[in-house]
Amino acid sequence: MDGTTDRFTGFVRRAHDAGHLVVQPRMGFGELHRMRAGLHAVRDADATTVGTVTLDSYTRCHDDGAALRALRERPSDLNGFPLLAHGVPAVRTLLQEVASADFPVQIRHGTPLPLRLLRAMTEAGADATEGGPVSYCLPYGRVPLARAVAEWSAGCELLAARPVPPHLETFGGCMLGQLCPPSLLVALSVLEAVFFREHGLRGISLSYAQQVHPGQDLEALAALRRLADERLPGAAHHLVLYTFMGVFPRTGRGSRRLLADSARLAVRGGAERLVVKTPAEAHRIPTVGENVAALAYAARAAEAEAAAGACGTGTGTGTEAAEGAARWSPTESGLYEEARTLVDAALEPGGSVGACLLRAFARGILDVPYCLHPDNANRSRATIDATGALGWSRAGAMPVAPAPTAAAAPVTAGQLTELLGFNRRRFDGRSPEAPYGRAS
Repeated sequence: MDGTTDRFTGFVRRAHDAGHLVVQPRMGFGELHRMRAGLHAVRDADATTVGTVTLDSYTRCHDDGAALRALRERPSDLNGFPLLAHGVPAVRTLLQEVASADFPVQIRHGTPLPLRLLRAMTEAGADATEGGPVSYCLPYGRVPLARAVAEWSAGCELLAARPVPPHLETFGGCMLGQLCPPSLLVALSVLEAVFFREHGLRGISLSYAQQVHPGQDLEALAALRRLADERLPGAAHHLVLYTFMGVFPRTGRGSRRLLADSARLAVRGGAERLVVKTPAEAHRIPTVGENVAALAYAARAAEAEAAAGACGTGTGTGTEAAEGAARWSPTESGLYEEARTLVDAALEPGGSVGACLLRAFARGILDVPYCLHPDNANRSRATIDATGALGWSRAGAMPVAPAPTAAAAPVTAGQLTELLGFNRRRFDGRSPEAPYGRAS
């Protein structure tokens, strides 16, 4: 690793070169001692890991008073780590103790107005953070998109001014968690990455969230890789896959099958990093032990998939093997071309990327389905077709074409509920409850 490469980028690159998928939890606790114990446990897990400090909702919403009161009176009730309430010196001490070139730590925050948090993170010595002017604005409240773009511009420049800028991950590929067609997820992830690069960041990762069809997800990861290579010359970048972020299976068995599928998808799609979920997250905030178990389980599934690919073996015989091969064959739907069209249309007016994003949403050239933010046109709609793939049923003003068989009638509340529960039914319907075991 040279002196201009941040520790997070360097670690992921070394792990990938060694043939290991980096796995990462979404973990945050209110108290310093619990956060420290959680990071130590993740570092010592039987997997190639990076650490996560996820901030609490009060801190994300800049409600400093509520965060301080909760920390003093009921810290166990916090749903994340109150960075500002603890103060930069305490967080710096925590990171100096736990983080290293062999275990970098990312701070995840979730706010559309990140400047003061980014300043605190850099002063504390965080290796990485994530988000974006679109992906941390539209789904999370009513902050005007123009204000979010301005704050993210200033925040990126703050990070870029560091001697070695921290790593920054887009969240655009995770927009709404589900029911956003992959071409738009890819386009938003690329646009946020180009935004980061324009503001001087050099270590960037591009996110994509697992959706409902493995073949379509493989095509999406290939499109994301190709567009990232084309649009980010001179920037060190990698892909990060998220285990499905929507309505999760209710059974432990179903959750584990979904987690194992995301690990296989990461390996087959060439992602360098996987952000996992645990079976507990359908019901409550997971414990440290549950996070560590999920990391180890995903790592085993990834290792098995890599070994099977290297040996040219499948997961079954006869009809089962044929069905598995079809399930994991990349679709060829023109997803790259559609995502590229969206990126080109958004950037076509010229000027800064931030200004282009504002114009694109104002004109409906970018339009997130089912997103109620006032700066989103909300004229597009998505559906899951008869093959189990996610696509457009209405395109609004976007330069994409709905499927020829798409229904013209609006999606009803009942139909939307059915769509949201697609993966839960698909994975819960297979087998009864079972403890952590083989990743199969």
